[in-house]
Amino acid sequence: MFELSQMGIEAASYLMIGSILLLLITGLPLAFVTGLVALVFALGWFGPMSIPLITTRIYSFVNEYVLISIPMFVLMASILDRSGIAKDLYNTLRMFAGRLPGGVAVQTLFVAIFLAAMSGIIGGEIILLGLLALPQMLRLGYNQRLSIGTVCAGGSLGTMVPPSIVLIIYGLTANVSISELFLASVIPASLLASLYIAYILIRCFLDPKMGPPAPKEELDVSFAEKAAQLKSIILPVLVAVWVLGSIYAGIASVTEAACMGVVGVIISTIVRRELSFAMMKASLKQTLNTCGMIIWIGIGASALVGVYNLMGGNRFIQSVILGLDIAPIFIVLIMMAILVVLGLFMDWIGIALLTMPIFVPIIVSLGYSPIWFGILFSMNMQISYLSPPFGPAAFYLKSVAPPHISLKEIFLSLWPFILLQISALGLVMAFPSIALWLPGLN
Repeated sequence: MFELSQMGIEAASYLMIGSILLLLITGLPLAFVTGLVALVFALGWFGPMSIPLITTRIYSFVNEYVLISIPMFVLMASILDRSGIAKDLYNTLRMFAGRLPGGVAVQTLFVAIFLAAMSGIIGGEIILLGLLALPQMLRLGYNQRLSIGTVCAGGSLGTMVPPSIVLIIYGLTANVSISELFLASVIPASLLASLYIAYILIRCFLDPKMGPPAPKEELDVSFAEKAAQLKSIILPVLVAVWVLGSIYAGIASVTEAACMGVVGVIISTIVRRELSFAMMKASLKQTLNTCGMIIWIGIGASALVGVYNLMGGNRFIQSVILGLDIAPIFIVLIMMAILVVLGLFMDWIGIALLTMPIFVPIIVSLGYSPIWFGILFSMNMQISYLSPPFGPAAFYLKSVAPPHISLKEIFLSLWPFILLQISALGLVMAFPSIALWLPGLN
């Protein structure tokens, strides 16, 4: 085998990127692509004795204790998907928001925030909202594009609302406190949700036909019925408060809180008489499939980044970026632009594991907070969830949307919300205290 080291790190970097892109075009999964490229470059650069370098890198990744929290949160989401908790929450909030123009859309966003706070899994939230909220809004005469955008944008809030899996993976790769990341995300996530709500209310105020109130007869329910609806969601709400509260208060680590959350959700389904063997089997199967994908991508990406760093790639990229004669904030903008482009074609897991080990040291050397950059990253990945041509949110919704709603119509519906996401990202970039104020109080 020829020695790649004779090429120099610059030429090898171009060859590595080209190889990854070429193999991805063939349809090979990202995990296999990164693993194969890592193996070839390790052998070509260091020789056969480099194999232990890859295995050591993989072992250090899979040995991370915080990884246990990911299957726990995925399992929580899977059980929620199959229980009636989300439906009861949606019906409960409808009693209070239904009389307001655009109120059902606003209610959908609140349900999305609650679901995100219980699981942090995005695909399941969009599918749930697509089954619960979209038919209701269309039946009430809501503007179709406003309804579609609300469901996709609301479901994508899971990238930021704690306990976000995106933030957990970022904390793992950037070696920063996940609890601090969760704290830092609270105000930016609230800001973005507020922008969504303001947009919906303004549109419906200017044109009430965009989001008409629900019929009065559907909202006139007795006090006993309201009490029963509220009672049905008390336990799930307590679970969400307990999970996040235990993390913020320092009572439990993220991993321990995730395990307690699973126990709490299971107890909730038992109390509601919804737990069954079939539900647990399906939930565990979904958890295994989802986490298997995350772990395999993580193994491949960690091997590739490890080999590239040993080749001197991180020092090469750092010298190139820091050598640019521009203000540090423009370097951050360049990184954001790179993430946006990657988000058009790659899954966020691969983007995080491939880029953050390189980007974060540069951010730190520029004097910026890696916590702040983590929030920027999660907001950027939220944009990728909605952006064509491969925005996952659109495909999730299409799988459960009425047949007359095309994929093109879904993507056209998302542009106002993408612009709101970009605006929120710009605000957090311009005013870092939006993200850093809460962690600074600790």
